[in-house]
Amino acid sequence: MSHSNKEIKNINRRKFSSKIMTGFGLITLPNLALSAVKKLHKPVKLGLIADLHHDVMHDGAKRLGSFISSMKKESPDALIQMGDFAYPNEKNKKITEAFQSAHPTTLHVLGNHEIDDGHSFEQVVKLWGMKGRYYTHNINGLNIIVLDGNEKKANHKGGYPSYIGNEQAEWLREQLKKLDGPIIILSHQGLAGPWSIDNAKEIQEILKSHQDKIIMTLNGHNHIDHIIKIGSIINFHINSASYKWVGGDHRHKSYSDTIHSKFPYIEYTCPYKDPLYTTVTINPSSKNIEIKGIMSEWVGKSPAQIGQEIHPGLSDGKEICPHIRTRRVKRS
Repeated sequence: MSHSNKEIKNINRRKFSSKIMTGFGLITLPNLALSAVKKLHKPVKLGLIADLHHDVMHDGAKRLGSFISSMKKESPDALIQMGDFAYPNEKNKKITEAFQSAHPTTLHVLGNHEIDDGHSFEQVVKLWGMKGRYYTHNINGLNIIVLDGNEKKANHKGGYPSYIGNEQAEWLREQLKKLDGPIIILSHQGLAGPWSIDNAKEIQEILKSHQDKIIMTLNGHNHIDHIIKIGSIINFHINSASYKWVGGDHRHKSYSDTIHSKFPYIEYTCPYKDPLYTTVTINPSSKNIEIKGIMSEWVGKSPAQIGQEIHPGLSDGKEICPHIRTRRVKRS
C-alpha cells in the first residue's frame, strides 16, 4: 500500500497529542494490580486500531496508512487490530499485508464482521496467521490474552452472536491461573459496559478471581470512547477508526453521490473525518497506564443531529464522539 507525498503530508497532519485533547482524565489503578505492573522490567507500549471496516469505507486504506505512519513515530512494542478490520479475501490482501508488515509483532482479534464475505472464523484464523480464535501472547513480560466473543449460546435466536462458550471460559480460567501477571485481556465485543457479551457477568466473575494479575481489558465493537471499572478491573472501549453506525432508520449522505454509489453502507454511518487509533503504555516505574488521545470531527451530521437514540449511560459529545480521549491511569 503506497501513498503520494501529498497524501502522506495530509495523513501526518493528525492531532495525535494529549496537548490538544479536552477531557484529560485520571482513572485510578487499584493497589491490587500494582504488584502485577511492577513485574515489568520496562514500559510496554501497544499500538491499537479498532473497527477499521475497510469494506464499508471508501478510504479504509488511507486510514490504515495514517495509523501505520503514526506508529512508526510512536515505536510501540506491538500493533494490534481489535476486529472488524477487512474481509480476508484476495481484494483485501494488500490491507492485511500492510498491517502485518508494519511491525515485527502484529496481533489480530476476531470481529463479528470478519465472516460477512463468506469465510468461517477458522478460515480467517488461517488466512491471518493467528495462533487460534483465542490465544495468549507475551510482549516483553506483558501477558496478552485474546478472546473470541463470537461464539453462540445454546438459545441463540439470530443475528451476530456475542458470547464466550464454556470451553473457552474454562480455557480462560486455566490461563489466568497459569500466567504470572501482569495481564491485559483483548476482545472485540466488550466484557463489561454497553452492548457487552451475553454472559458478561459470568466472565467478569472469572476475571474478578484474578484481579491481582489483570491490568485492564480492551475491546472495540461499540464505536465509542468509554471506560468502565468493574470491581478493580478497568474496561476500555476503543473507538472505531472510521465511524459510528446509525442504521437503516437514520440513513443519510455524508459524502458525494459518487462515493455513496460505490460504498452504499456509508449512508448507515456517521463517519469521522480523520482516522482514530491510540497507544496504551504500561509504565512500571511510574506505576501509570497512559492512553494517548486523538481528535477528529464528524463528516456532516452527528448521530444526535440525525435523531439516533443514545444508549443509557452514554452521552453525545462524550462517549459518542469522533475522538479518543487522553487518559492516565494512576495509583490510588
